[in-house]
Amino acid sequence: MSAELDTFATAFADVVTNVERVIRGKREAIELAVICLFAEGHLLIEDVPGLGKTTLARALAASVSASSHRIQFTPDLLPSDITGTTVYNQRLGEFGFRPGPVFANLVTGDEINRASPKTQSALLEVMEERFVTVDGTRYQVPLPFMVVATQNPVDMDGTYALPEAQIDRFLMRLRLGYPDVEAELEILEGRQVGRRVEDLVPVMRAEDVVAHSERTLSVHVAPPLRRYVVDLVAATRRIPDVLRLGASPRGSIALLRAVQVRAAAAGREFATPDDVKALAGPVLAHRLVLSPETELKRVTAEDVVDEVLRALPSPRRLAGV
Repeated sequence: MSAELDTFATAFADVVTNVERVIRGKREAIELAVICLFAEGHLLIEDVPGLGKTTLARALAASVSASSHRIQFTPDLLPSDITGTTVYNQRLGEFGFRPGPVFANLVTGDEINRASPKTQSALLEVMEERFVTVDGTRYQVPLPFMVVATQNPVDMDGTYALPEAQIDRFLMRLRLGYPDVEAELEILEGRQVGRRVEDLVPVMRAEDVVAHSERTLSVHVAPPLRRYVVDLVAATRRIPDVLRLGASPRGSIALLRAVQVRAAAAGREFATPDDVKALAGPVLAHRLVLSPETELKRVTAEDVVDEVLRALPSPRRLAGV
């Protein structure tokens, strides 16, 4: 293992351990969130209220010494409340731009699907291009830039489904699920001793995140494995009786980047089919739109991804190894 990847693996473990101080029993979800951070992607955390979605987002932001803003999405929130607006400065006698909370390294969008689709769409440009356009002028947000959004299931009262174009901009979607008994006991113990997000000490600077992200680009992805990623994503577009919409090429790019980060976090200079299989669900499932018949059968997008993985031979099997 090269010295640079050794440094990255240590830094990755430090961030995971730091977040785990306040999020107990969810190491796999924490590792996926940190993979998303170093893959320079955006994270969507979806689950019912009270499972620690916002706490995970805040703990991730608290682990990096960088600017962070939290936006509480509500039905009356306006797009300008997110991006900022142009205001008139009476003292200077001219108009000037007042940046909104989206101008931060880590932006937490709490309960993003409680805002109207018009307000949700305010994030479309900045999530893809790292720029915000206000009154015809483009402004760049600071780098690194990551949106960590939480949402409740869309069948709950007072929620709006996210547009497909916005969902596709999230590199990964996580579901935390209920903790087991031991983890819930640890949560109660942590509350008694005052273990809070506010007490976390940053273990990394913003510029370190950028440097580590660049290091993961050196992870080798063999041509057969790249073809495996493309074939996997393409397979989701060939089952119209199950899906109305398969994964986009953006899904292929996201899966490849996440695979490189996972391999680097494990101290490897190369990616394997197991990296792809481990990340296919979190990276691809939320990009799939199920047909009405499939939804009636209570089949989930994760089930579809698992079925595609079972049906598609991995590069190792193709090579006869």
